[in-house]
Amino acid sequence: MSSDQATNTDVQWLLGLLQASDSLYPTGAYAHSFGLEGMVDAGVVKDRETLRRFLLTTVLPTLRNVELPLAAQGWVAFGPPDWDKVGELCMLAAALRAPRETRQASMAIGRQRAELLAQIQGAPLAQEFVRRAAAAGWPHAAALSTALEARVHGAPLPAVLAATCYAAVAGVVAAAMKVLRLGQNAAQTLLAEALALCPAMVDGAALVPVDEIGWFNPWLDIASARHETASARLFIS
Repeated sequence: MSSDQATNTDVQWLLGLLQASDSLYPTGAYAHSFGLEGMVDAGVVKDRETLRRFLLTTVLPTLRNVELPLAAQGWVAFGPPDWDKVGELCMLAAALRAPRETRQASMAIGRQRAELLAQIQGAPLAQEFVRRAAAAGWPHAAALSTALEARVHGAPLPAVLAATCYAAVAGVVAAAMKVLRLGQNAAQTLLAEALALCPAMVDGAALVPVDEIGWFNPWLDIASARHETASARLFIS
């Protein structure tokens, strides 16, 4: 393969990941804060410093212990597809989200991403996954659909894990700008600080065995559960 061909292949999967993570892509992720609004309502997150603490002690550990290992395991399971393993990972991903609101958020985003791949891209792998998930009643999960996107676009594992990190951290920071007094410069410095810690997490994600995937944060779970019945809210989750 010539260097030009290799470059064109790299550009293709990179463009696919960029499209899937863009705010124009209709996954519905923009409507979720993934527990942040509940933490703001509880008075835990109230300014830049407490948001920084939330990113470093909640968002990044969740990525390191749950989302990245799930995406890594899914990437392996989808290529070539081991459908029994894919189904097990779908069930595990749902079980790891205790609050109904955050579980449904992940399922809704995951379903939309998989269906977009099947419809817009016309990807046979995505179409088969959507069919099997519907037939078997597998719950969709954002991490598994991200792994599916990587396989459809031919993206290497480190790239899709890096994209997962960026989407998660940037999504929380973007939500924070709507519920806190946080300017764009402050938001970008927090984003840069958090992203600087992501390469090490990406390197270790594939090493986490399935039976060690998990992260328990009762404070966030309680805040998310309370958010569901809040008298007023800006985000779905």
